Amino acid sequence: MDARAAPPDLVLEVNNIEVVYNKVVQVLRGLSLAVPRGQIVALLGSNGAGKSTTLKAVSGLLALEDGEVEAGRIVFDGAPTERLAPQQLVRRGLSHVMEGRRVFEDLTVEENLVAATYALTGRTGVAPASRNFDDVYAYFPRLHERRKGLAGYLSGGEQQMLAIGRALVAQPQLILLDEPSLGLSPKLVEDIFTIIARINAERGTSMLLVEQNASVALAIAHTGYIMESGKVVIDGSAERLAADPDVREFYLGVGGSGESRSFRELKHYKRRKRWLS
Repeated sequence: MDARAAPPDLVLEVNNIEVVYNKVVQVLRGLSLAVPRGQIVALLGSNGAGKSTTLKAVSGLLALEDGEVEAGRIVFDGAPTERLAPQQLVRRGLSHVMEGRRVFEDLTVEENLVAATYALTGRTGVAPASRNFDDVYAYFPRLHERRKGLAGYLSGGEQQMLAIGRALVAQPQLILLDEPSLGLSPKLVEDIFTIIARINAERGTSMLLVEQNASVALAIAHTGYIMESGKVVIDGSAERLAADPDVREFYLGVGGSGESRSFRELKHYKRRKRWLS
């Protein structure tokens, strides 16, 4: 009897990709990661590490910014993505909630959700759009209260709720979340991340989460990757990363003595990042 464990069921595989902008600026350098089906994977790192570029490579948006995947392979739901346009990926079940929310400000909340039903065109076995709206309003009751109001008049937190709700209407297998805590108060961050965890637990939706707030990301993630200069430098379970002394000091802001610290204040930052040695 073969005692070897079965390979994990992966909704996303990113294998050794290299991304270049404007034909000359290399941002990703042999990056690899995987998202198991039904799990939340956190992608962490400092500004400029290449986190948002990774999400755009997965969702096919690089060409809009003069970028391209020059090497490597991306596989979503068992099929390579290089020949698929962004709208085709959305219809196959991949949604990207971009940094800055990007709602349609001149449309009402409900019209924003209606616009997202375009992703259901031609798909079979999906729930009616009206039921999707009910699910969104159940997760975000505030959106139901504001459903007839223009999205441009929503608060930052409400716009983030709408951006996530719009992704849910498309009934995705995988949601890419880019900095959902950006510009939000601590209380709203807690509320948003609690709902993200609920969506994952109740719907089984896989998520690749890019987030500067490493503490809150690791609190809801199953596994995580940390990037530096366009490549992964450490990965593992969320619990292991949260307990790692280097991760705690340089990304969670907690020094060895327990005091809050910033890596910007440390003179020997790179020398002390033992995983780079």
